[in-house]
This record gives sequence, C-alpha cells and structure tokens, in this order.
Amino acid sequence: MNFHHRRSEEPEINLIPFIDVLLVILIFLMLTTTYSKFTELKVNLPVADAEKLRDHPKELIVSVAADGRYAVNRKPVEGRSVDLLAAEMRAAAGNGENTVVIVSADATAAHQSVINVMDAARRAGLSQLTFATQASGGAR
Repeated sequence: MNFHHRRSEEPEINLIPFIDVLLVILIFLMLTTTYSKFTELKVNLPVADAEKLRDHPKELIVSVAADGRYAVNRKPVEGRSVDLLAAEMRAAAGNGENTVVIVSADATAAHQSVINVMDAARRAGLSQLTFATQASGGAR
C-alpha cells in the first residue's frame, strides 16, 4: 500500500461561475424592468389680469339657493325643473352668442341643483359656463 501524504493545497474560489450568474441576473433584470415615467398632470393655468376689461359683453347670472330654488338674473324661476330653467335662460340670453353663464350657488346647495343648471345651459345652447366664488373670510 502506498500511503503518500498529499500536500495540503489551499482551496481556491473560482469566481467565473459567480460572475456568470451575476451577469445572467443583471440581464434578466434589465429585460424585465420597465422604465416608465410617472404620469404627470400638466396643467396650463389661466392668467387673470384685473385691469383688463371683460371680453364677454353678455353675462347670465344663475343663482342657486340652499333649498334648490333658482333665479336667472335675479328673477326667480317658477318651479325647479330643468326645462323651466332652460326656457328662462334661453329667454334671458336672447340670441345667446357670446353669453357667459355664471353659476352662483350657495355653499350648502345640493350638487344636483348645480348639475341641473349645467344641463339647462346645455339645453338652452349656452356653452360658456363659469362658477362664481368669494374669497375666504380668513384671507386678508
């Protein structure tokens, strides 16, 4: 029997398989990752100039009370139906060209009442619509 004592060799770490595995993982991540931009809402804000005169010669103010009553140019509307409101708006607007409907609703008015004004404006053929607000009491 030949019992030779072998030299003790230090174990060697082979880095090539390790690098191969890392490259495969890197390629996998590069192919499966989607680089998408976060969708941003780009808004062009309107500019207000207080010194400028109004471009709209005709305004139609529709007021909505807290209990749902309507008034067109401070004239109360009989009833609360959309058809009656549309007829009043059509009569007050005349030909309706360049007429701006200003909705002045009470803060506690029902949302449906404001939607009815918008629907009546559409039925009356008035496409320009804006909402009136007031400055908050705390702002000075």
